[in-house]
Amino acid sequence: MKLTKSTRRTQAAKQRGFTLIEVMIAIAVMSIGLLSVVASIAAALQATQSAQEDLIARQKAMEALESIYTARNSQQVAFAAINNTASGGIFLGGAQPLLCAGPDGLVGTGDDIPCTTSGGVTCPHAGVECWVLPGPDGTLGTADDVTYSLAYFTRTISFNQVFLSTGAVNPNMMAVSVSVSYTKDGLPKRTFTVNGLISSYN
Repeated sequence: MKLTKSTRRTQAAKQRGFTLIEVMIAIAVMSIGLLSVVASIAAALQATQSAQEDLIARQKAMEALESIYTARNSQQVAFAAINNTASGGIFLGGAQPLLCAGPDGLVGTGDDIPCTTSGGVTCPHAGVECWVLPGPDGTLGTADDVTYSLAYFTRTISFNQVFLSTGAVNPNMMAVSVSVSYTKDGLPKRTFTVNGLISSYN
């Protein structure tokens, strides 16, 4: 069977491939898509790496705030003492290591003491709070247990005056803010803050 010129042209057009510009556009689109996927995976990995620390920071901030409310409710501490030391209170100003509560039962005060493990051993890093976790065998209380120190966490407890609508200071109300920060290799500093109001009334 003899092929005419128009038939040859039609078959050649059907067999024609992509042009160089079309290939370059396809590569660019694919590259953008792949970069987006890689960025998403990197963000997910970073969130996973700091998930445990985020949980600890939230827990430690909430514990400190709850202990202040409990001390006020039980009248263990006078309302006037619920302030930073610079303002006549008992709470230390600035970022403090996570030591254990002293005789007053409140963290962040001048009588904080070094923490110990359940076995009575003082925690490393000058007694900063630590946890004993199961080692590779998965059983707590065996020789391969691991001590997890919270030495790279700090806690800041600060108090501020509350103002009435007239602009005067409310003598029966105080704003409290507890921030727990941590730094971890390869990640930016992260902070978790809880805020509350505490009154002189039970």
